[in-house]
Amino acid sequence: MTNPTITLIERRISANRFDAGHRLTGAEIEDLARLATRAPSAYNLQNWRFIALRTAQAKMRLQRLAHGQAKISEAAVTFIICGLLPNHADIERRLLPFIKAGHMSAEAAAGWQEGARAQYADPQMARDEAVRSATLGAATLIHAAEAMGLASAPMIGFDAQGVIREFGLLRHEVPVMLVAVGRAAPGNWPQKPRRPLTEVLEIA
Repeated sequence: MTNPTITLIERRISANRFDAGHRLTGAEIEDLARLATRAPSAYNLQNWRFIALRTAQAKMRLQRLAHGQAKISEAAVTFIICGLLPNHADIERRLLPFIKAGHMSAEAAAGWQEGARAQYADPQMARDEAVRSATLGAATLIHAAEAMGLASAPMIGFDAQGVIREFGLLRHEVPVMLVAVGRAAPGNWPQKPRRPLTEVLEIA
């Protein structure tokens, strides 16, 4: 019996062509973001933010900052995936429902908070974590889109400082990548060849 999750992973493509007439409802966009937030997150910080651009005007503002890539405006929605510089003080609030449900002690949560404070005192470590969190969220969003019968296209070709200014990102928000989502149009390539496992896998 074929596993549908494996099938989804194996068929996913990075689309370049989208049906420009296709629209997504607000509820569908919310579903994509909700599923994206199921991604793994260090210390359960969930330090990501998803800015969903679905109006022609908003997408055009972004397209000007992304080398004019047509898929930004042709897709039903294009997300700006932001990673947030981790703030250890957020951990208590993030874990409180988990503690109240009896899954974790308050003492253990306090230990997590102290661990995050020490780990992310280094600015480079903090930025690395913001990028990791956003990337995990983006990957989960991409597979959520595939599961909903949609195509997606992750993009890193954009003016990050321009996006920060144009969309009013805060100082602790890092724009990591763009992800266009919508109905695929004809003419997309199939999934491109992958390197053999002998080149990428070592089992010790």
